[in-house]
Amino acid sequence: MPVLTPDSALSLGATWSQVRRSAHERAIAAPFPTIDEETWRYSRIGELDLATFAIAETPTTITGESSQVTVTRVPASSVSVDSSLADLFAQSTSTDLFNSLNLAHMDVVVVSVARGVVAPQPIVITHTVNGDGSVYFPRLVINAAENSEVTVVERFISNDSVRSLVVPVLDARAAQSARIRYLAINELGDKSWQIGEHDSVGERDSDTLLATVALGGDYARVSTAARLRGQGSNTRQVALYFAGGTQMHDFRTLQEHAAPRTTSDLLFKGAVQDTAKSVYTGLIKIHNNAKGSVAYQTNRNLTLSHGAWAESVPNLEIETNDVKCSHASTVGPIDEDQLFYLESRGVNPDVAQRLVVLGFFDEVLAQLPVGDLAAPLRQRVAQKLSIGDPS
Repeated sequence: MPVLTPDSALSLGATWSQVRRSAHERAIAAPFPTIDEETWRYSRIGELDLATFAIAETPTTITGESSQVTVTRVPASSVSVDSSLADLFAQSTSTDLFNSLNLAHMDVVVVSVARGVVAPQPIVITHTVNGDGSVYFPRLVINAAENSEVTVVERFISNDSVRSLVVPVLDARAAQSARIRYLAINELGDKSWQIGEHDSVGERDSDTLLATVALGGDYARVSTAARLRGQGSNTRQVALYFAGGTQMHDFRTLQEHAAPRTTSDLLFKGAVQDTAKSVYTGLIKIHNNAKGSVAYQTNRNLTLSHGAWAESVPNLEIETNDVKCSHASTVGPIDEDQLFYLESRGVNPDVAQRLVVLGFFDEVLAQLPVGDLAAPLRQRVAQKLSIGDPS
C-alpha cells in the first residue's frame, strides 16, 4: 500500500528518522481494523482501501499569529527539525494504525503559549485538501504553559469533486491552570473521508474545550479522548453534526478522570436526513483515585427522514463511589407538538422543520469558542436543510 512504503516514511532528516521509523514499523505491524472490534462497530471501515491513495503534503494556511504565541510548522518534506520538537513525539508508542501512519508521515503545526500569556486572538489553521486520490496526515500540537490561554480553530476543506482521505491528529496539553479552546470544522466534500483523533491532557486546575462541527465528508470519524490528570481540572466536549444524502458521521469519545475533584461535561447533538447515518459511542471512566469527580454525558439525535439512521451508546466505568455521574441519549424524529405549534401560527411546514432543527443546534452553537463563526455555521446548517429530501 502506498501509505506504507519505506521510502516515503524514511526519506527524512536524521532528527526525525527514528520517530518516523518507529511509527512506520508500528503501522506495518498493526492489523487493519474491522467492524468486529467494538471501537469500529457500526463503522464503514470495510469500504476503505488504503492502496488507492498516494501520500501528499497537507496544504495549510495559518492566521492569527502574534508575538505572544509561537507557531511552528514542519511539513513532512522538511529535512531538518529542531530536536525539541522531535522530543514531543519520541515517547509515542501508540499501536493504532491511523495514529501510527500519521506520526510516520505527519505535517506538523505546533502552537506554544508561554507561562501567563493570553493569546490575543484565535489562531485559525486551514487545511485545503484538493489532491484527487491523495491521503493527508496533518498533526496539531497545542502546548499551553502554566496559567496561559489560547483558542485554536482548525478547518478541513475540499471540493466535492475530489476523492481524498484526511487522517488528522490533535494533541492538546494544558499545564496547571492553563485554558485551551479548540474547534474543528469539517467542510470536506462529499467524496472525502476523514479518520481523526483528538487527545487532550489537563493538569491541575486546567480547563479545556474540545469542540467539533461536522457537516462534510462521505464518511467522517473522530475519536476524542479527554484525560483529566491533575486535581481540579475540567474539560468540556461539544459537537454539532449533520449528515445528509449517503453521508455517515462517526464519533467515539472518552472522558477519563484520573485525579480527585475533576469535572467533565459532554454535549453532542446530531441530525440525519435522506439515507444518512450517524454513530455515537461514549465512555465515562473514573479511576479509583478520582474521588469527588463530576461527569455528564449527553447525546441527542434527530432523524429527519424515514431512511435515516442514528445509533447512540453511552457507557460508564466507575471505580469509586464518591462521584456524581449521569448519561443520557435520545434518537428520534422532531417533536410533532413543536411542528404543530409553528404550523398552527401560519408557518410553512418546511420552514417550521428548519426552525426546529436550528433551535435544536443552538445549544451547541452557543458554546463554540469563536462567536463570530456561529452565524455562518448556522447558515451552513440551514442550507443543508434546504437541500434535504424529508421523504
